[in-house]
Amino acid sequence: MIKDKRIIAIIPARGGSKGLPGKNIRPLLGKPLIAWTIETAKKSRYIDKLIVSTDSAEIASVAKKYGAAIPFLRPAELATDTSPTIDTVLHALNWFNERKEIFDINIVLEPTSPLRKDDDLDRAIVLFGENIEKADGLMSVGEVHLESPFITQKLEGNYLQPLITIEKDVYGYRQQQPKAYFPYGVVCLTKASILRAEKTFYPKRLIPYFIERWQNYEIDDVYDFICVEAILNEKLKEL
Repeated sequence: MIKDKRIIAIIPARGGSKGLPGKNIRPLLGKPLIAWTIETAKKSRYIDKLIVSTDSAEIASVAKKYGAAIPFLRPAELATDTSPTIDTVLHALNWFNERKEIFDINIVLEPTSPLRKDDDLDRAIVLFGENIEKADGLMSVGEVHLESPFITQKLEGNYLQPLITIEKDVYGYRQQQPKAYFPYGVVCLTKASILRAEKTFYPKRLIPYFIERWQNYEIDDVYDFICVEAILNEKLKEL
């Protein structure tokens, strides 16, 4: 069960984005990008603490305005282009542990994946709770529709060749192309003890939380931003 577990949600948001400078606080339909994730997380019935881990005073100020806690500013060495998100999350968990505030479950919410339904987080948490004895983590995944790894190509010399080879016989493929799934930042949930021990968001006992086609976007550059803005605008019309 999930009711007796303490849950922390961490939104990682460094200030030095190069693909789209200032993207975490870039206005998206009238409010900063990060605000969409904060507001969705605040609707959860199960999250005990919501924080933003950032090295930027500007991002911290915006996050506070929308209701997230900023217990510390992230050390500079954890906010470089090559800093793994796992180190950022472990830093936050250790910070709370040192202050005797212990969490059983950690949730990572990427601000660059704002296409969430209001109940996505609680549905994911409940799903994990139902499987807590046989799962150590949960990851939101979307089915790959356009760029399946089974039709992608690699360059060998001057010629394109299949990246993944599927054997054929005279009747065609011996097997149909299996469905492929890509992990998106809608929700990533891990037992804190497993996260510390294995230092990965992909433990061996990882279960999926399936998202819908329109949610299969992450913002890395301006083209992603334009797509997400158009999708959000369309979805708001449906409300």
